[in-house]
Amino acid sequence: MTSTSHHRRIPFHRRTALGRRATWTVGALLVAVLGSLPAGGAAADPPNMMPLPPPAVDAIDKTVPPPPVPRLRTIPPRARAAGFDHRTLELRESILPSPTGDPMFDRWPADLAARAPGDVIATRDVTAAAGPVVTVSLRSATLIKFRSTDAAGAPIYGTATLLVPRRAARSSTPMLVNNLPIDSLGAACTPGYTLAHGFSIATGITDLIPPTTQLALNEGYTVLVPDHQGPRMAYAEPVLAGHVTLDAIRAAVRTHPETLRDSRIAMTGYSGGAIATHGASKLLGEYAPELTERVVGAALGGTPADFRMLVGSMNANLATGLFHAATFGIARERPEILALANRPAQWLASSPLKNVCVIPEAIAGGTFLPMQLLSNDPDPFRSPTAERIYRLTAMADRASAVPLLINHGTHEWWIPAAGARALYREQCARGVRAAYREVFGEHLTAALLGFPVALEWLNRRLRGEPAISECRR
Repeated sequence: MTSTSHHRRIPFHRRTALGRRATWTVGALLVAVLGSLPAGGAAADPPNMMPLPPPAVDAIDKTVPPPPVPRLRTIPPRARAAGFDHRTLELRESILPSPTGDPMFDRWPADLAARAPGDVIATRDVTAAAGPVVTVSLRSATLIKFRSTDAAGAPIYGTATLLVPRRAARSSTPMLVNNLPIDSLGAACTPGYTLAHGFSIATGITDLIPPTTQLALNEGYTVLVPDHQGPRMAYAEPVLAGHVTLDAIRAAVRTHPETLRDSRIAMTGYSGGAIATHGASKLLGEYAPELTERVVGAALGGTPADFRMLVGSMNANLATGLFHAATFGIARERPEILALANRPAQWLASSPLKNVCVIPEAIAGGTFLPMQLLSNDPDPFRSPTAERIYRLTAMADRASAVPLLINHGTHEWWIPAAGARALYREQCARGVRAAYREVFGEHLTAALLGFPVALEWLNRRLRGEPAISECRR
């Protein structure tokens, strides 16, 4: 039950004025602070990773009022986490996405701890809504809700949609797991919500382009589309996304055992979808070892593999909107980041912006807002918390349990190819059968030009052809 909150104590017009005041203050400080940046910082780091002067950091929090985070007698299940104080969990609840109104996506089952990962909680036939979205004749489309595990090892639920084309074989149908680049904070921005409810303003263009799902269905493959950001919409967190992806596979096999009992399975993902595929391929051996012999390969494109590198390539430029959204997304799953959030950051993360999809996030890049202005640490990118997040999200201590194809754009500037090349070398050094392809172009161009390369590689794996390692001996 919720006690009397700040929202009730502060009149609406007053809260609106406070919000405008916070926004104006940040804008004014941006001009002042950028003119006083120190020349310090590691010589190899770009200017947009430099620390702020401590007086400027203090001035921001003294000038901006606290956000109206409600006081709660009981923390809701979705915001609970071991090891954090009550006020931090209140803040966590305030930054989580608003409910969609559909219990399949919103409701936390009370018996999650008693269930095993991949256990099916509920299913819904969504064939009527999914058919016009995928534009391929379907035998069935099933929305599946299942038990999964968050990044800290606690039980959560996940959702995914299993699409079976009309021309699929009745048994041993190959299955492609298509991790789409959701890249959003709102709970209605997932492909599962669109497949269950039809097109809306929240539908992402990357649900349809490139047409991976459509071509795979036309090939006769079953396609599994996980909502890999989980119920908290933890954009960019690979451990959580890997768990949800692997549990989606378990749940799909249990939902359609007659079709998928002995099927070959392959995974793919580009950009934000590659984060999930990257996590799943490295977690497969330890988290879902029973699937190791069945998953025949994973294709990753435009992979954000090195988050430390992304700070220098995405902060305080036209990519900064997506960079902030990804940081808020990871903070939803890893509440320790909230200790670094100053008052402006708390205002933004708990505002209606917590429900935006990818297009508004991308447009927000026009603000050029440096992440340093949203931290109470003058040097947030070198803080112990940041170092821990870099390590946990890179997952560099793990080898993929399946063969990998890594493809990337040579001319990427926001997700540099150096990160993908390093991932390829890392996995080769760990004995993984891997191949690497670079294609002409930046992120969007490479998504289209690298698409045929990935699709052909996946087709070969699903037809039973073994992957050949291209790692240098």
